[in-house]
Formats: sequence, structure tokens, C-alpha cells
Amino acid sequence: MTWKVAIIGGGPGGLAAAIALTQLNEKQYRQGLPALVEWTLYEKKPRISETGGGISIQRHTWRMLELLGVADRVDARDVFRAADGRNVEHRNAVTGVLIARRFHSDDTPPHQVSGRMVRAKLQKALLSAVDASRVRTDKKLVSVEDASDTAHAPAVRLAFADGEVSSFDLVIGADGIRSVVRSFLSPHHTLQYNGQSAYRTILRKQDVAAISGIPASPVFWQYVGGKYVFTCPLGGDDFEVTARIRPDLSDDEAAQQTSWGQPYDMNRLLPSYAEFAPPLRQILRLAADVGGTQEFAMFHGPRLETVVKPVGTKTTAAHGGGVLLLGDASHPLSGAFGAGAGFAFEDAFTLARALSWAHATDRALADALWVYDHSRSPHYANLYKELDRGGAIIKDVASQKLPLHDEISERVRRLWLDDGKGGSGWVYLFHADEVVEEVIQQREKELATTAESAKTNETDDATPENAAEPATATESSKTKETSEATPKTAAEPVTNGQPEQQQPSSVKDVVVPVVQEVTAAAA
Repeated sequence: MTWKVAIIGGGPGGLAAAIALTQLNEKQYRQGLPALVEWTLYEKKPRISETGGGISIQRHTWRMLELLGVADRVDARDVFRAADGRNVEHRNAVTGVLIARRFHSDDTPPHQVSGRMVRAKLQKALLSAVDASRVRTDKKLVSVEDASDTAHAPAVRLAFADGEVSSFDLVIGADGIRSVVRSFLSPHHTLQYNGQSAYRTILRKQDVAAISGIPASPVFWQYVGGKYVFTCPLGGDDFEVTARIRPDLSDDEAAQQTSWGQPYDMNRLLPSYAEFAPPLRQILRLAADVGGTQEFAMFHGPRLETVVKPVGTKTTAAHGGGVLLLGDASHPLSGAFGAGAGFAFEDAFTLARALSWAHATDRALADALWVYDHSRSPHYANLYKELDRGGAIIKDVASQKLPLHDEISERVRRLWLDDGKGGSGWVYLFHADEVVEEVIQQREKELATTAESAKTNETDDATPENAAEPATATESSKTKETSEATPKTAAEPVTNGQPEQQQPSSVKDVVVPVVQEVTAAAA
């Protein structure tokens, strides 16, 4: 059977899903078999494009690009990597004094050293690997409906703003933080503006070079109260500057904030950074003069307990369908960790592997959804826990009422220099490909146990004397209970969201962690 699949959204996550599904079909073709999936990608904009400034390509992101077969499509000239191995610097935004500097760990493969590039260039690289004939633009999704009661039709019905209605076996919601697909899976899930906004501008390196005191490396210029500046070279002649702040908004203005790419006059923001070091005031003034700044209001939402929804009651591989979320739609983290693209690529790879397994073993689509959910939802649960940890540190430091510069330094120390004691460096060492294999093995064991239990019950029903033996009945009951309970424990195939052998052992051994307070700029 060939599954009919809709991908909603043409961002990095949606394109990665299309690439991963194409890989599945190519594997089928090499074996002389028909396509495993028939996919169509729908994008609401007139053309697939990307807004924003730079984007981080972390170690785990490179790994996923390699597994998806598209790493070589990223032009090395489009990616900035510090020549001396610096990963990030943290400086006092008022004095400019260096507080901390991080380097890539010695075991980082050269081709997986993290870097930054213009978002649109990554989008272009991904798009070059996608079959354009399967991409439909100007297709705004309006609704998602359960159509499983319709005879001889796929289980999920989509309605678009232009009046088109189509049905699919599987719908992939890669439609971003304001996901329409998520409203079908979790209708009561709400987003909230967190009071902060990021202002991103792309400058020319040659212009920035005229400003003394701006290092040629990723730098967080740290302050307090959610205010900071991030500067970093990108590939080619591009250089990014991002200012983050809690703008002084009325309730009505806050209610009207939007989450993505609004033109903004940087001159309005300059007075808010008057106390910052001269190089920062100069680069922000340059951004105001050059123009092109975009405002991004930061929204976040609670963690979803599940990112899948099976549709239909039939359980054979030829029936039933479902909906799943991928990328920002599945984890509205407001740009935390500077690794949103990497998370989306992990989602896409995991989904493709789950579908491949279900197809090869004649399992239902619902089983593939189970594997996907139990591979990804625990990971996102751990990411939310990490955000809680960072938030608690920030509150604790603020409660100490330290002098300004001491507070800035203490926050950096607690959030970054103590990271090797259980911080977020594991995020960038995560191996989604290994986790999904563990979950598949778990699912196969459960299905085998369930099948064996069913056989035992059939034998018991057919043999009255055996059915009367309490021990056998009890054992069968325990087997069922174990099978039903296993998904809760199987949902945590890794320790603290990371392979145990990759727990960072020192400050140098981790790629820089990013928490919600300080990294929407790096998303």
C-alpha cells in the first residue's frame, strides 16, 4: 500500500519531511517496488521563502543533514565558523568585558562544527533537494477533519482557503508555532506572548569591521531583565545583529503582537540601549541606518503530552490514518536552544524511519505514529525541563539582589560555566537515529507480548481445564498489564534525554547551551 501524505508548511521542517519521505521512495525504487508514500507539500505563501536573520547549525543539526543526504547541498562559503574553534563568547553589555568563552570539544568532527548562516540560504539548500512538482503554494489550510467514517477514502480531510478539499492517510503539521494542524490535535492548546521581542538586522561585514570592539565570533552581550544583544558573522559578507528586549507595550499593543517578521524602525529602540558599551551603540546605530530590521515577538506554549493523533479505528496496515506535528508546531519553545531547525530535522528523520519500519513489518500507520511519538515527545519533555532549570537559575540570581555587574557575571556562570554539571549541552549531542531504533525494538517486544498473550487466551478459552488454573490466568493478566503500562516507560528510551555515554564531562566538552531567556536571537 502507498500512503497518501500531506505536508503542511514549507519551512525547514516541512522541506526536511519531504526530503525524508523521498528517501523512502528512492529505497523502494532501488528494490523494484512501488512508492511507499505519495506526498504533497502545501505552503500558504505565494512562494517558499524564509524570513529572519541567521540560523544556528549545531552539531546534531549537521548530523541530521548528513542522514537526510543534504549536508553537501549547504555551500561551505555560506556558513560562518570561527577559525580558532570558538563556539560562543559571553560579554558584559555595559563594559564589554569578556565573562566566558566556549570552544568546541576536541572530539567534534570538523564537518559537524557548529556555525551560523542566513536562514534563507539554508532554506534554498533544502529546497534544491525537493521535487518542485509536488509543492503547491498559495494553499492556506483552513481546517482538518476526521474523515475515517467515509467509505473508500483516506482518513483525514483537509480544507483550504481556495475551496479545495482533499483527503489523506497522514497529515504532517509542519506549519510553525501558530499551527492550524495543532488545533485539530489539541484544540485547547494556546500560545502566549512572553513580553519579549527580538529585532534582527543583517549588515555587511565590511561595515561592521569599521567598528572597533566587535569580535568576529558569536557573542552574547549580556545584561539583565531579558535585555541583550547578539552579534555574529554569517557566511559571505553578511553579519547579523539581534537586539532582544521587553518593549514597553500597552495591553492592547501586546495583544496585537505577531510572532514572525514584521518590519521595524530600529531608531525607536536606540534609547533603550543607551547604557550599553560604545561598540554596541554603534552597531545598533548602523542597523538603524541600514534598515531592514524585522521584529519577532516571542510566543510560547505549554508542552504537548502527545504530538500525534491516530484517526480511524481499523488497525491493519491498509486502513486508518493520522495526524502528527513536526518542528515548531510540536514544541512552541520560542526559539530556545538556538536549535529549532535541528529539532525539526530530527522529527523528519524519526518519522521516515517509523514509516519505513511499519511498512516493512506490515504494521498499521498507528504503530508508526506510536514510534514517532514515543521517540520525540520524551525528548521535548526534557527540553521543557531544561528551560525550567534555566528559568529557576535566573530567578534565583535575581533574588540575591547583587550589584548589576555581579548579577550579569553570576548568571553567565550558573547558566554556562556550570553546564558540565548537568546543563543543556546534551541537546546538541542527541542522536535521534539511535533513539528511534530503541523505541522500535520496544514496540516490537510489546506487539510480540500482546500476540503471545492473545494466543494464550485463545488456548485457555478452548481448554476448560487450563482456563480453570488460577496461576495461568494471573500470569496472562500480568502480561497484559505489562503490555499496557510499557508505553509510559518506553517513552523514555534515553537517560535525561541523552545517550548516557555522551554526558559532557567538562566545560569544553559541550556545545554552548541556550535557554529561553537568552537565545531567540540564535534560533
